[in-house]
Amino acid sequence: MKAWQVRAWGEPEEMTLADIPVPEPGAGEIRIANRAAAVNFFDILQIQGKYQVKPPFPFTPGAEVSGVVDALGEGVAGFAVGDRVLAAPMGGAFAELTIAPAARVLRIPDGMDFPEAAAMPIVYHTSYFALKQRADLRNGEWLLAHAGASGVGMAAIQIGKAMGARIVATAGSEAKLDFCRSQGAEYAIDYGDGSWVDRVKALTGGRGADVIYDPVGGDVFDLSTKCIAPEGRLLVVGFAGGRIPSIQMNRVLLKDISIVGVHWGPYVHEHPEYLGRAQKELVAMRVRPVVGKKYRLDEAPVALRDLAERRIMGKGVLRTS
Repeated sequence: MKAWQVRAWGEPEEMTLADIPVPEPGAGEIRIANRAAAVNFFDILQIQGKYQVKPPFPFTPGAEVSGVVDALGEGVAGFAVGDRVLAAPMGGAFAELTIAPAARVLRIPDGMDFPEAAAMPIVYHTSYFALKQRADLRNGEWLLAHAGASGVGMAAIQIGKAMGARIVATAGSEAKLDFCRSQGAEYAIDYGDGSWVDRVKALTGGRGADVIYDPVGGDVFDLSTKCIAPEGRLLVVGFAGGRIPSIQMNRVLLKDISIVGVHWGPYVHEHPEYLGRAQKELVAMRVRPVVGKKYRLDEAPVALRDLAERRIMGKGVLRTS
């Protein structure tokens, strides 16, 4: 089978598309014949050796996939060969076949195609975990969603709206602001404009945002602390902006705010039943990924470069067959 391999730390263009043996599922595992795999910013970091998880060489990147069940390992129940599934494997998605733990495999919701399904496992579950589990977002609260046209930002907007929040989104171009509005943002602001902090304050009647969803870090995090409401929750989702920020603790004290970490993967590992429960709630919310661009499997480096240079709105997806 064909699979992309990382044989040394480097850039996406330095990966190798190789023919490798078909993997066999072990106990508790499922082999998926892939139809689509989504790209994420952390895939780039992992290829570069900058991500906290560093698999041994050679490894195949990719953590979101959809397809049909191809083979079952010993002890797997509840699935049959041919079932349409989506999964969050621990790597290995940029290939024609992927092995995933059965606990991280879910059925594709009715009416959802394979590219949409591949765009769901990581970003929607991360955003749901952040807003529901970590921030306890409440009906009527103000949610500020940064990078609203990205995969995680799109998911945060849709989920926040389903939870009854009033949403302000930020993005970096007029087209991306329009995209944020189309996903449910009540207001959309260009965060390249230094006045966005004042805009957030004005839109919220001077109070600020109750919950801030930040996958960017850097200056965006720093400025977010200036437009957060008293008793607000600032969600640390990632650092796509490059700089890992810090905060002066007097800001936390004076406004009774909470800086809340969002690390979905380890939580799911420790609570394997959570994934299925969250998926049921996401399906009930009727949220749906937007696939902004589709690529062939052999175009994975192009897809990752487009993602790195912010040329994708919603999710970028590889068609693997």
